[in-house]
Formats: sequence, structure tokens, C-alpha cells
Amino acid sequence: MLILGLNKTTLLDYPGHVAAALFIGGCNFRCPYCHNRDIVLQSKSLTPFAEEDVFALLHKRRKILSGVCITGGEPTLYTDLPDLIKRIKELGYLVKLDTNGTNPQMLQNLLQARLIDYCAMDIKNAPDKYKITAGFEESRAKFDLTAIDESVQILTHQLLIPYEFRTTVVKELHDETDLAAISRWIAGADAYFLQSYTESAGVLCDGFHAHSEETLQSYAAACRQFVPNTALRGL
Repeated sequence: MLILGLNKTTLLDYPGHVAAALFIGGCNFRCPYCHNRDIVLQSKSLTPFAEEDVFALLHKRRKILSGVCITGGEPTLYTDLPDLIKRIKELGYLVKLDTNGTNPQMLQNLLQARLIDYCAMDIKNAPDKYKITAGFEESRAKFDLTAIDESVQILTHQLLIPYEFRTTVVKELHDETDLAAISRWIAGADAYFLQSYTESAGVLCDGFHAHSEETLQSYAAACRQFVPNTALRGL
């Protein structure tokens, strides 16, 4: 497991919990607005954390933290993800998984084994704009949404854990029609968050902007027709 980032304490990444966040290196997407460029590209400028050092820290902070968020990158690319989570849960932590939904079999296995306690799945865009938003604009092949839709169906039909879908909303990539299409796709979901794009030094590509708060509020209102629990995040 390639752990390229560690946030010792976060109040934002795991709803309702004081948590640590582990950033797993590598991703099968190249979303141009991604703000974790070095982690996604597995930059040689980053020195991986030794797992034993990570677990020593988690052991030490058991009285401070209640959860661990496993994010990335894309954690489900790693076959040893279940083993990592088992070790974390042995310390008494709740585990939240962040995923892009491209490995539904791993997601299903983690749910059935009761290894995750919360899941946040990114929905990049409406189906007809997924290809460009996930960073495959130059590819001639049709973008296959089968795995992502399977993950959506897994989460919306299970009753084991709370979950959320979320979309980072970018002015150049998303409009009201796109958000309406997404909300229809995930209709009836537990929760849907529209996250405002934020410029950062670590963004994969420059030149993107956020919508105004007023515009985002109007998008959220439209989405509530299909997902009543739609809210804004990151304003």
C-alpha cells in the first residue's frame, strides 16, 4: 500500500468524527481539476510513509481520534486495501472510504466484510460528460460507465452503512443540466454534496474556476427534486 500523504487530524473528512486521513498514491483517473496532483501522479518528490510508522501514530492517537479516512488517489486500486483496513479497525477506529467507484467488486467485498463504516463516492459529471471530466478527452474509445453505475447501485441498495455521493462543481465543466442529470442518476440517495471548486497549488491543470454561491444554491435546489438531502460543501 502506497501511503503518500497523512493528515494527523481532520474535522472535515469524516462527518461527525475527529479523524486521521491517509492519502493513497495513484489513480486511474486524471480529472484536470484534481488538487492532489502529486499523490495521483505518484510524484517522486513525495516520500512514502512506512506502514509501521502510520500504525504507531494511530495507536498513539486512539484517545484523540475516532475515525480514519482512506482517500487518494484511488484506494480501491490496491488488492491489499482490506488488509490495511483490518489493521486499522483492530485499533478500534471507524473507517471511511473515498472512492471514484471504478472497482465495484472491491466496494462490495468491503461492505460484506463490514470493513468500512462510511463511504463517499465521487460522481464526476453527467454520463455524457464523464469522459472529459475524468481526464480522457483525448482517448478515442468510448468511456464505459458500467463499473461506476454498478457502484452507485451497490451503495443505493445496501443498508449496512451511511454513504454520500459528491461532485466537485467546476464552472468550465458543470452546468445546471449536468447536475440535474446526476441527481436523476442517483435519485433517492442518502446524501448528495455539491463541492465548490477551489484553486490550489496542487491542481492537475490550471484555468478552472468556481461558480458563484448563488449559482450553486440554485443547482442544489434543482437536485433536491431527486435527492432531497442535497447540500453545498466548501463555500
